[in-house]
Amino acid sequence: MERLKEIYLFWNERINVISRKDLDNFFIHHVLHSLAIAKVFSFQAHSTIMDLGCGGGFPGIPLAIYFPEVHFHLVDSIAKKIKVVDEVVKELSLQNVTAEQIRAEDIRNKKFNGVVSRAVAPLKDLWKWSAPFLLQKKEPYYGLICLKGGDLSREIHDARKKVHQWEIHKKIFRDEWFENKYVLQVKG
Repeated sequence: MERLKEIYLFWNERINVISRKDLDNFFIHHVLHSLAIAKVFSFQAHSTIMDLGCGGGFPGIPLAIYFPEVHFHLVDSIAKKIKVVDEVVKELSLQNVTAEQIRAEDIRNKKFNGVVSRAVAPLKDLWKWSAPFLLQKKEPYYGLICLKGGDLSREIHDARKKVHQWEIHKKIFRDEWFENKYVLQVKG
């Protein structure tokens, strides 16, 4: 975890994957935000998790560091973002991470115990994209776990699924930046 910021600073100068103004708050806005999932879920060893729309590697990279016995497959449609993920994985010698530049609808024959995502799309779209990849009849089954912010009442209603919701601010991390930020889970 300590090396993450220097690696991202290096790559962000070459390929902009994190807002420059956000780099001052790298650990709170990116690493801790990603790890809010780990405060709610304890992924079992040998589980497989897909990070859908991973961008520069969040939440997948911090979660892979935290859960070294879980395999993470990070996907994004933008090649330069996957290039950064590949370089971070190589630099940290992470053996439990693979990355693929692909659109979700083009993924074939892959199944996972869970899908994680961070601020990629509305919940109903995330569920539609995630559901085909989930091993729903096999334990452990985590479903879709995503990080979202703001007033989510309409988005949750539109998803038409049972949604479990955990408030990050005060319940998980006390920093005010986490106010109105949540961990959501949809299991189907």
